[in-house]
Amino acid sequence: MKKECDCCGVRFEKEPRFFDGAMYISYAMSVGLFLVSAFIIYHTIEDANENTYLIAIITEVILLYPLMYRYSRVFYLYAFGGFKYTPKQNN
Repeated sequence: MKKECDCCGVRFEKEPRFFDGAMYISYAMSVGLFLVSAFIIYHTIEDANENTYLIAIITEVILLYPLMYRYSRVFYLYAFGGFKYTPKQNN
């Protein structure tokens, strides 16, 4: 993640280790992904065993980790960083 915004110059990291709390948001997102995946597999594949669940969930985590990492930090920044998104208005 960049240290400051290219457009407005706002510093993203308020203090050292500011984004440690984003790990909890990332964990919650991962658990939600696991539950949704397990629910879909349970209701669509009749003879699913443990390996089916493990392969599906591990593959999803590997593919979606960059998005979950980025968005957990964004959610944490919006929740505790005091930033609000206001797009520029072109007149």
